[in-house]
Amino acid sequence: MTDVVSTVRRAARATPRQRESVRILVVDDDPGVIKVLRRILSAYEVITTTSARHALVQVSSGLRFDLILCDLMMPEMTGMQLHSAILDHFPDQAARMVFLTGGAFDREADAFLRSNGNLSIRKPFDNAELLDLVSENTC
Repeated sequence: MTDVVSTVRRAARATPRQRESVRILVVDDDPGVIKVLRRILSAYEVITTTSARHALVQVSSGLRFDLILCDLMMPEMTGMQLHSAILDHFPDQAARMVFLTGGAFDREADAFLRSNGNLSIRKPFDNAELLDLVSENTC
């Protein structure tokens, strides 16, 4: 059964025409992480920013994303705060957020991840795991 699931996932990743129409916003204060994600997700339309405030401006301006990959802990505005701000006015976009976590965070962040219902992926992430997550959540 696992082989069948793996084959289906590989096939889903191998449909470039569909991937080209998927828009992903990557929000992470680490330019190195952004560079890696841009490379891994090169088959998709990827928009990046190192600022959660800038991400909020993009969503508020009307840009829509099939997926928003967002670092949980950032200076100035955390991923949790960005989620809350987007949720207030654009709940459909808040539901598309997937949080990137480095593992070192406080009780508030831990409680947030357990209670909000959004997916999360731990850094450093496995490329195949990330691509599977993107494929499964952008159909």
